[in-house]
Amino acid sequence: MIELRSDAKYAMIIPTSMGIRLTPADHQPFHCSDTFKMQATSAESNVGSISSFLGLPVKILTAFVKDSPVARFIKDDLAGRHMDYEGPEFVQDNPWGVRHQINMADSGWGSRGPRVQNDRAGEVGRKLNVKDFDLDRIFGTEGAKIVHLSGLIAALSEETSEFCLEIARAAKKHGSRISFDLNHRASFWKGREALLAEQFKEIASLSDILIGNEEDFQLCLGVEGPEAGGNDISAKIDGFKEMINRVKKEYADTTLFATTLREVESANLHHWGAIVSHGSEFAVIEPREIGVIDRIGGGDGFVGGLLYGVLQGWDAEKSSQFGWATGALTATLYTDYGQPADEDQVWSIWKGNARVQR
Repeated sequence: MIELRSDAKYAMIIPTSMGIRLTPADHQPFHCSDTFKMQATSAESNVGSISSFLGLPVKILTAFVKDSPVARFIKDDLAGRHMDYEGPEFVQDNPWGVRHQINMADSGWGSRGPRVQNDRAGEVGRKLNVKDFDLDRIFGTEGAKIVHLSGLIAALSEETSEFCLEIARAAKKHGSRISFDLNHRASFWKGREALLAEQFKEIASLSDILIGNEEDFQLCLGVEGPEAGGNDISAKIDGFKEMINRVKKEYADTTLFATTLREVESANLHHWGAIVSHGSEFAVIEPREIGVIDRIGGGDGFVGGLLYGVLQGWDAEKSSQFGWATGALTATLYTDYGQPADEDQVWSIWKGNARVQR
């Protein structure tokens, strides 16, 4: 489907800012809980986990707090996901110095939706800078078939915006394909709208794969799309197709465009679909009912599965089906990232076959 560099050491290289998530036990609300599960997390590493658990080499570019037990926890978690990692270590210096972000998020239950608050004060990932990385070694000597970038990192700080731009330029120069998940966050863009729009448009112009929902394409790239919201989403599919066609005209060198479709019936019952466009063809997965334990990471699971399909040389339809299933799989797990046992497990989810597998 997309021609990939054949001599790359890594299937994927992914810049990110790692942190921790605190989740109350037993689906309880955060504010009245006293027992929490802690996990290492980031939206971008969630994407890479699908490929790493299925045996492909993945590398994370990030930053750590020197001598921090949380940094040690994160490094061990990434190693447990079979991921390589590298990045500078910053000294905390004083009690008000750098640290890893904290995501406080319950899972919701039934009619009570999940609630999420991110505490990113002093986040060490805001200091990501290309001067701390040997780009010629990473993208030239080692190399990646796909470099996956996220709008969360591209908008995190002035430094990370420039970091993502330089990463995209260096990766493109060395023959990597660029995947860009727009991931708009209004709080990140506040007061920086004009500059970020310019930077996002340049990254998008370098991208081979563009991913986003209806709000992302409108707010990041200024492309008109359907009204935001998840009610009766099946009826809006033609509107999504029209939006993607408008994006194609703006970014004619981009090969693959994707968006997820989600309609929430309750915290534990969603209707989950996707639209992927390659060339003049559309692969449409009409929203199907899925059970949900925890919705966080489901969209990242879709992107991870879609990119795994690209890395395997599958066509858009097969890749989108696999992505739909890895997103649905992630929603059944307490981790933010999907951990498929093997491809057969993923395809059984696509087929709706939840029988015992022996």
